[in-house]
This record gives sequence, structure tokens and C-alpha cells, in this order.
Amino acid sequence: FAACRGDGLERAREYVSGLLVADKGNMLRMEEAICGADEQALQHFLSNTTWDEKAVMAQVASDVDRCLGDQADSCLILDESGFPKKGEHSVGVARQYCGQVGKVDNCQVAVFAVLNCGDKSSLVDGRLYLPKEWINDRKRCRKAGIPAAEYRTERTKHSLALEVVRTAQARGLRYRWVGCDAFYGKNPEFLRALQTAGETFVADVHKNQVVFLEDPCRAGVEPKGIRVDEWMQGRPAKAWKRVQVRSTTKGLLRVEVLHQAVWVWDGREKKAQQWRLLVRREVACPTKIAYVLSNAGPDVTVRRLAYMQAQRYWVERVFEDAKNEAGLGDYQVRGWKPWQRHIALVAMAMAFLLQERLRHAEDLPLLSCRDVTSVLKQVLRGRQMTPENVARQMERRHRRRQQAIESAYARQRLSEASGSS
Repeated sequence: FAACRGDGLERAREYVSGLLVADKGNMLRMEEAICGADEQALQHFLSNTTWDEKAVMAQVASDVDRCLGDQADSCLILDESGFPKKGEHSVGVARQYCGQVGKVDNCQVAVFAVLNCGDKSSLVDGRLYLPKEWINDRKRCRKAGIPAAEYRTERTKHSLALEVVRTAQARGLRYRWVGCDAFYGKNPEFLRALQTAGETFVADVHKNQVVFLEDPCRAGVEPKGIRVDEWMQGRPAKAWKRVQVRSTTKGLLRVEVLHQAVWVWDGREKKAQQWRLLVRREVACPTKIAYVLSNAGPDVTVRRLAYMQAQRYWVERVFEDAKNEAGLGDYQVRGWKPWQRHIALVAMAMAFLLQERLRHAEDLPLLSCRDVTSVLKQVLRGRQMTPENVARQMERRHRRRQQAIESAYARQRLSEASGSS
């Protein structure tokens, strides 16, 4: 809370507490769940007060790094998440693919970074994606408060992901590799940019990814590429190697893998990239296949590479916890800056949940984010759910409902009067 001085400090505490204990992460529910909280004051805190949300996110990232960074299994995982929204006024909202509902829908989409180590993870950054229809509408951007010089230009999700990585580097986060799914892995420029930035990457790719089994740029070699799924189909059954990648609540997860040194070339580069291809299929479900490219060095074993790829699993668990336990998608803001601030405070709430799980790991190794928020709800609500407080909350709800009813009738009378004239 260092960046939220004065009255903002108390509002920040109320907001983060509300994210963790309110039934939904919106400010009406926060007011009911947190003693002394006020919806309008929280709205003002997010929209109009002076504090640096970037500094908050940087501090959160540093705190998470102290918990999970600089270990053999520390990694930075990149992924996007969508937030279904109604209407057209929320910043960045458009009809686009939303993973939460599994189809194209009206939603906002953001690119996130998660710092992971073993089975523990937490958010350390997030960037809102602006579709072209927003970039091309200056009036809409001004109304949403999007800074003109820096952000009203077209930036792909891949470029946002690279910004996230460069920011992680600038903040000194300590991780061994960057993991991402096939949406990012399919972009060769993105992978080359990661390599240029000095990162080791482990990236899923699509089955139609073309690789070369010999250096296509070497003199005397005819450049002849092959799709990774076709290469896999040509491998004998004995080439598959069974490895164990992680423990699960249902037992050890074992997979079978193929491995090959390959070259990746776009036909224009003077030098092809020599990377590693890993094909993974689950023992329990052989049709579930992942294709992976990595620039990890020869000191990384095939077993280790398979483990590194499997860690991407945890990013979905982080999104699930952030949405269900920390209000990631339940915000009541439309503008650019309030959205950034909400994400920073959600990351703070997630960092708290991480620290609590680590603090009690020895005695309660199965402690989950849901367990922590369940305890918080009992403790915080138990302190304030006196008959007097319940009556005051009910009075406020009824007052708002009555105001909404009167407003609706007033609009109806005005409409009727305009029609008769």
C-alpha cells in the first residue's frame, strides 16, 4: 500500500479486503462486506485519487519474486484471459474470442504474466489489449481516458507479451525460462525476440509448424521442411520415452515424449535458428498431443524439458483463483486508469493469498486460496454482522432501489412528455 498515501491507504485496504471476502468483486458488495467501506469512496479511489498503480504492481511483483523467484523451477508464464462484458463503453471491449466462454463474445482481453515455482504461482503483470476499432476511434479513447502518446497505437497481443517480459527483466524478477501456449509460440518473430532478449523459452506450437531436420542455410543442403505432426507420425513406437512431469491430486502425471534437434527458418533469414522440438502425449489420453519448441541449451535433459513445458498448467489455476477468490473479472469500472488499478490491487490480493499458503505450508500443505478466503469471510463478517449493521445495510440497499425506481419513472414521464409535444 506504499503508493496509496493518506486517505487512499485506507481505501486500498478496504478494496483489497473486499476483493477477498465480498461475494462478488464489485463495490456494492464490498460496501456490505467490509465495515466502514463506502461504494462511492471506493469508486473515487479507483478513478480520481492520485496514486501510482504501476508502482503498486512493481511492488507486488517484487514481493512475489521474494517468495517464488531465484529457484531452479522459477518460471514466467504468459497467457491471456477474457472478461465477458455487456455494452460498448468499458475500455477495450469488443466482439473477440473470450477463453472464459470458449467463443467469440463481447468482452475485454488482457495479456498477463504469472510467476511460478512448483505448484505455487501468482500474478505479476497485466496489459489490456485494445482492438483496432478502439485504436481508430479517438473520441472513444479520450472518453475512456486512454493516454494518447503511449497507448493509442495498434499493439498486438504478442507485442504486449514482449512488453511484459521486458518489464519483468527491468524489475529484476528471477526466473529460469518463459513459458507460453501455441497462440504465442506460433509467432516466430515473438520467439526470436525472446531469444534476442536473452530468455530461454518453452513454447507450444501448432501441429502445422514447419521445421527442418538439417540446417537449411548450410551450403549444399536442399531446404526441405516438414510439419511437426508429420515428423511425429514417421517416428517408430520405440522412439517414445515415458517421463513423469508432476504430481496431481489423482496421482503422478506421466507422459510420453519425442525429442529432436531442429532448425526453424522463415526463408528470409541469413541464419536458421537451431532449437529443440518436443512432442508430448499423455499416457492416459494418447490423442492429447502437444508440440513444443524451445531454445533451451543441451544441458537441459529431455525429462527436464518435459517438466518445464508442463508448468504452463498452473497459469489456468491462477486465473481460476483470481476470478473466483480475488474478483479479477467482477469490476465496476469502465475507464483505462481504473482498470489498471483494479488489476494491480487484484495482483496484491493474490500475493497475499500466496504468502498465506506459503506461511502455513508445513502444517497445512493442501491449503488453497479458497480455504484462505473462506476463513477471512468468517472472521471479517463475524466482526461486523451485528443486527445494527445488517439493518443499516438493508436500509442502504432499499434506498438505492427506491432511487432507481424513481429515476426510471422520471425518465418515462420525460419520454412521454416529449412524445406528446
